[in-house]
Amino acid sequence: MTWIIMLSVIIGALTGYLVFPSQWYDSTGWVIDIGLCLLLLFVGMDIGKQKNTLAEIKKIGFNILAVPLMIGLGSIFGALVFGHFVGLNYNESGAIGAGFGWYTLSAIMLVDYSSEISALAFLTNVIREVMAILMLPLIAKYIGHYEAVAPCGATAMDTTLPIIARYTTPKVAIVGFVSGVVLSSLVPLLVPIIINL
Repeated sequence: MTWIIMLSVIIGALTGYLVFPSQWYDSTGWVIDIGLCLLLLFVGMDIGKQKNTLAEIKKIGFNILAVPLMIGLGSIFGALVFGHFVGLNYNESGAIGAGFGWYTLSAIMLVDYSSEISALAFLTNVIREVMAILMLPLIAKYIGHYEAVAPCGATAMDTTLPIIARYTTPKVAIVGFVSGVVLSSLVPLLVPIIINL
């Protein structure tokens, strides 16, 4: 599955670069939105088929929030550590880490602060999503299912959710979705707070 995803991205990039004129790029957004919605619909149907999954999630209760909390803290802490080594201020590296993989929003929110930090936030969070797509099957197999949700960050509620569902269990897919929703909700709050520290 990982190789199929990466091959699809490469073929798409080459097709877009070599075949389609640049004025078509603006009209591809709605096609991507429809495709993503269909993908999420089928993932939801697959989760819904598992009748006991929601009951198991109810048993977990508010402990389900521990997953996004730990992912968020780990993301920001990791960004602070690596930011120190590349010479970023703590508020810059922390704000980049608080993007949690949502590269479009975090980059836009940081553009007024600095175009360089905005570009770095975009690249960092894009690379996070690509690495999550590549590493998720290996993490799920060799480390654990819940741990496989961590690299996805905010994207666990949309683009990486089908991969989580494929390589883990329906219960973990629901935890991943909840984690993605919580982290996505925190991005517009934390990025401006941290960058202004």
